[in-house]
Amino acid sequence: MKIAIDAANGLAFLHEEASRRVIFRDFKTSNILLDENYNAKLSDFGLAKDAPVGDKSHVSTKVMGTKGYVAPEYMLTGHLTSKSDVYSFGVVLLEMLTGRRAVEERMPRKEQNLVEWLRPRLRGKDDFRYLMDPRLEGQYPMRSARRAMWLATHCIRHNPESRPLMSEVVRELKSLPLFDDDDDMASHQPGPLASSIPSTSLQRLHVGPSNHAGSNKYGLKTGQAPNVPRHYQASPRSTSSKS
Repeated sequence: MKIAIDAANGLAFLHEEASRRVIFRDFKTSNILLDENYNAKLSDFGLAKDAPVGDKSHVSTKVMGTKGYVAPEYMLTGHLTSKSDVYSFGVVLLEMLTGRRAVEERMPRKEQNLVEWLRPRLRGKDDFRYLMDPRLEGQYPMRSARRAMWLATHCIRHNPESRPLMSEVVRELKSLPLFDDDDDMASHQPGPLASSIPSTSLQRLHVGPSNHAGSNKYGLKTGQAPNVPRHYQASPRSTSSKS
């Protein structure tokens, strides 16, 4: 959760605290940098846009981003708001919890898109533990995992107005207990597996020094932008995806 909190803090700062409010527009796991202590920072502001000001409710712009992370209303209308970033954060949080990628083209067609695969299972009566990353082997507080999953589903709601602010996301994540009573653990098997075995999504977070030389018009340090054409970027394992 530390990585999720740090990333959420970064988005909350851009949306609500920066002197010039910013919409990141391309939030995804590969745009999170980790230092040697697993402190997370955002990188690659190449697609960032100034947030709307005054009585404007959105920014109209060409749809750009990464497949699987783009908010549906932005994809359909080109109307960009900070709630578009909230949706993307929800997808990343789901990746962390489930160990699945936002888009995995090697899976059966109905299971390729994480959000589409997960929605009916969250509404149904599927065993919650079945949805969690099996590499964790149940070594997590069940109550906190459920709340984190609940938070992620609120972030990916179809109606952007129903999604929380990133500051609210930060508060909720910080309130999650790291440990629950033994009876509330998903598994009673001892062992440090939750911290020693990384999930599929966490393997794509860039670990390295955070003092990158790149800068941008917002005065924030960033990592080097990946060499990907600036339109609709492919998901990390996709062979090709253009829009």
